[in-house]
Amino acid sequence: MTTLDRVAKPKTKRSKRFLQSREPKLTENVKNAMIIKGGNTSETVTNALKDIYSLKKPNAVLYKKKNTARPFEDQTSLEFFSKKSDCSLFLFGSHNKKRPNNFVFGRMFDYHVLDMIELGIEKFVSLKEIKSASCPEGTKPLLVFAGDAFDTIGEYARLRSILIDFFRGPTVSAIRLAGLEHILHFTALDGKIYMRSYRVLLKKSGCRTPRIELEEMGPSFDFILRRTHLASDDLYKTAHKQPKALKPKNKKNVSHNVFGTKFGRLHMQKQNLDKLQTRKMKGLRKRGGDVMQGEDAVSPKKSRDE
Repeated sequence: MTTLDRVAKPKTKRSKRFLQSREPKLTENVKNAMIIKGGNTSETVTNALKDIYSLKKPNAVLYKKKNTARPFEDQTSLEFFSKKSDCSLFLFGSHNKKRPNNFVFGRMFDYHVLDMIELGIEKFVSLKEIKSASCPEGTKPLLVFAGDAFDTIGEYARLRSILIDFFRGPTVSAIRLAGLEHILHFTALDGKIYMRSYRVLLKKSGCRTPRIELEEMGPSFDFILRRTHLASDDLYKTAHKQPKALKPKNKKNVSHNVFGTKFGRLHMQKQNLDKLQTRKMKGLRKRGGDVMQGEDAVSPKKSRDE
């Protein structure tokens, strides 16, 4: 969307900067998430939403009021909140007799719902129940996925993609060792998804590389997969399309092997070896009148008899 394509024209410089921040960019901002409480929630869902919000801060918006929305039946309210808060990710929590302790993870594309996956909470341990030091706010976590289901089953593979988008945090160019403080571990086993949160402890090892220990800090979840709403292949491909300016340019005649070694190919014109400049030596000089006739040819001026 360019300046001429805006529906609402800014009247002040502040509103102009606000509209410019919402416009598409080559390098997009960090994805924000809205955490929404449903019309009917249990104490487990309420505490779980607060714990997820504490992990996602500051790139999250927590809606404390109840919202009678049903994501799988009507998505208009989610799309409205997404456009209002400029959030491309959402987590909706609800509770009813048919689906108790329910989570819905989802993401948006162009302020419309792209993917949604519903998970049921079978076991939950909050941050308060695990008495250990927590990581500072805004810590970028390490994401670990274990289980063949994330690679072989389509719904689990899409769930992994949604969880990566939800918890990955900002994109950074370099990471220091002391900044690796938080790990989120997801395990798919026997039809369930186990989510564990660990704090990384760097211990002395007697060498330059420290010894690493993991301390569980919460929250801890045992999920079960319920309903899914996945985008079509064409829409999913369109959502992942990159601008031409961000695509790496292929250099001609340059290739890399499996080990990352760089190879280059040179194209040269055909050379005339008769005019090739060689090393100048007295023995290679041409003499006038020399006639070569076979291997024993000699100069007519100086014969062997002389």
